[in-house]
Amino acid sequence: MAERPYPKLHVREKAERSLRRGHPWVYDAEITSSDDVPENGAIVDVYSAKGRWLGAGFYSEHSKIRVRVISRNTNDRFDEPFWERRLRYAVEYRRQVMGDDFEACRLVFGEADSFPGWTVDRYGDVLVSQVLSVGIETRREMLYRLLVDVLASVGVTVRAIVERNDAPVRKLEGLEQSVRLVDLPGLSTDFDGKLTIRENGILYRVDCLDGQKTGYFLDQKYNRLAAAKIARGRRVLDCFTHTGAFALNCAAAGAAHVTAVDISEDAIAAARENAVLNGLDGVMDFRAVDVFDLLTSMAAEKNCPYDYIILDPPAFTKNRGTVENAIRGYREINRRAMSLLPRGGYLATCSCSHFMTDPLFREMLAAAASDANVSLRQIEGRQQAPDHPILWNVSETDYLKFYLFQIV
Repeated sequence: MAERPYPKLHVREKAERSLRRGHPWVYDAEITSSDDVPENGAIVDVYSAKGRWLGAGFYSEHSKIRVRVISRNTNDRFDEPFWERRLRYAVEYRRQVMGDDFEACRLVFGEADSFPGWTVDRYGDVLVSQVLSVGIETRREMLYRLLVDVLASVGVTVRAIVERNDAPVRKLEGLEQSVRLVDLPGLSTDFDGKLTIRENGILYRVDCLDGQKTGYFLDQKYNRLAAAKIARGRRVLDCFTHTGAFALNCAAAGAAHVTAVDISEDAIAAARENAVLNGLDGVMDFRAVDVFDLLTSMAAEKNCPYDYIILDPPAFTKNRGTVENAIRGYREINRRAMSLLPRGGYLATCSCSHFMTDPLFREMLAAAASDANVSLRQIEGRQQAPDHPILWNVSETDYLKFYLFQIV
């Protein structure tokens, strides 16, 4: 192999095995030596202890994830044409798999698109970016410019780019937190962050500057359709509704009545606004209460007016150390819902934590059903929408579990 211009790192056998299986991370403890002292955010070459080249990636001097691999091709040169090709692959993939839903979708999904630590969501002519790795951080303005050009080549004009770099995890990379509008030629810097999107035929107000994550959760798009398909004539309780997406899909599909519940007053206000926007408020009501408390009180009163419950909680675990506690939380809330529903009722239940793997989630659901003395008839088991693609060699990209059951 010809001499390469990048600093060289050597790794232990365990890291070599992981990289050869396709996982893209090298941890600090797995590095044995370095021929040079890499700059923070620089591209480095990774070699085995015996000198075999394993890939090239971004180097971070602060994070426990010391290298995030971006290429396993020795012919790659990391110039603008390389990044433009990567972005074009990502955009063309979404155009193919999302079809008409390309208007509001995730354009870049981190490691799944070989842009580690970078997320970009599209809401019409506005992009919302979140950068979580120093390698992307040092190249972000170039990447923004290239992404705008790639989108223009397929007929999409970008009005503004919002940077939501307010995630606490940025501190692990030695990066500051901020929210800003990207100032590049042709982009607006006076955008107030508020816009309206259409998903599954339903309109939503989205706040890109102050809303959660990038403003909206796009990954449940098709799961909401699946949930709505069985909602006609049902009395639906949508728990952890956030801005009302599952509730609105069910109401639009002909549910007899939908109650949307969230502990956040702001989320409930947004859900109510979205209901009015779509003319669905006549079959809906909204409650700002703790879901656990609500289910407990209904059980105590032996009064559950619902025959369809949807559970879409936030991640109960964000690291391996809290998985056992998370399992108990998921089991308890699912047990309560299963106990409340009548025989023949329906349950939609989700987990958005990749640490709560599908086998663990299924095992928990079986235990909850046993606790509630019910049986589960599975209607569907689903994952995230394909604009959030799953790489089988990167388990972290496989995070969303969604199940539909009838209680029998």
